[in-house]
Amino acid sequence: MENYLEINKNSWNAKVEPHLKSDFYFVDEFLKGKSSLNSIELELLGDIKGKTILHLQCHFGQDSISLSRMGAKVTGIDLSDKAIETAKDLAQKCGTDTEFICSDVYNLPNVLDQKFDIVFTSYGTIGWLPDLEKWADVIGQFLKPGGQFIMAEFHPVVWMFDDDFTKVAYNYFNEKPIVETYEGTYADQSAAIVQEYVMWNHSLSEVLDNLVKKGMQLETFREFDWSPYACFRHVEEFEKGKWRIPQFGNKIPLVFALVAQKI
Repeated sequence: MENYLEINKNSWNAKVEPHLKSDFYFVDEFLKGKSSLNSIELELLGDIKGKTILHLQCHFGQDSISLSRMGAKVTGIDLSDKAIETAKDLAQKCGTDTEFICSDVYNLPNVLDQKFDIVFTSYGTIGWLPDLEKWADVIGQFLKPGGQFIMAEFHPVVWMFDDDFTKVAYNYFNEKPIVETYEGTYADQSAAIVQEYVMWNHSLSEVLDNLVKKGMQLETFREFDWSPYACFRHVEEFEKGKWRIPQFGNKIPLVFALVAQKI
């Protein structure tokens, strides 16, 4: 779809205001110092003090700012101009030197010329991208030799089901664009917005194969039977900060995470 970027930019611009007001993003607590990062990615990141990090698809920058608070020099990018404006405002209020650039992933080499110790992306990102070969190529371009790509993402098994998790409704593999209209948003189901969006499902093999082909060596790969976010319908919190889909229990993966090093 040639106009998918315009459609999705409009969709993400519409999400910014309701997300800022939602409990999901706890902005007031965040401004007081609460981190937005979860144990899954924190374990993979380790000590990042003094490291340079490129954060792809950063929304309005909470994770980017959280990484800055840990001592990293962070650049966050997102295709939503409203999200980037908000990210810059949040960084100023938080007193961090986090940089933000408005760009889609594929166009980033045309607007940024820098190499990073780490490229980072997390939760609900690759589904907005049609071509993971181009995605992996961008990651490789921005990593220093020996640099790490660190990723935490919802497991592709989750995207096979309908929104109520009653049946398999979508292909596990990247068959075609998924074009739909959604009322509300994952952060606030009652938000008064109606958005069209375009997404693609990506199998684990598509993710891993493209990273390897672009000169990255897989160091760590993990799967988790829980989500750190209550962003799906009908989930239940079985431990503090850990959610599952009740009818599936611990039988399916909800998140995967990886570290790959540029050779």
